Amino acid sequence: MKTINYYLNLDYEIIIRKITSQDGGGYFAYYKDFKGVMGDGETIEEAINDVKSAFSCYLEVALENGEEIKEPSHLMKTKRINITVPIYALEKIDSYAKSHNINRSTFLVESALKQVRV
Repeated sequence: MKTINYYLNLDYEIIIRKITSQDGGGYFAYYKDFKGVMGDGETIEEAINDVKSAFSCYLEVALENGEEIKEPSHLMKTKRINITVPIYALEKIDSYAKSHNINRSTFLVESALKQVRV
């Protein structure tokens, strides 16, 4: 079961637009994959924090209601690769993956994403 933290740690794209002074100024932000999740602020940072807060609220309700939550559209593209791994390392990967009900590819992707976010 995917948790709120799972989704919060995915690399969703946030779009930011400058608001004209005639419309009040500041910045408007929304998630590319969730156009209904919006935020704003006087600065880019405030707009990002606001939209992330709104996204967290959306996730909480969606998870409570058992709604399907799509993953970032740009992450759905894949590329098949061929790598060489020592047998002892492959055995460790397979053992870990099996104990967590995932496959090798998922293990490698999740491991890479954890390293990027540290």
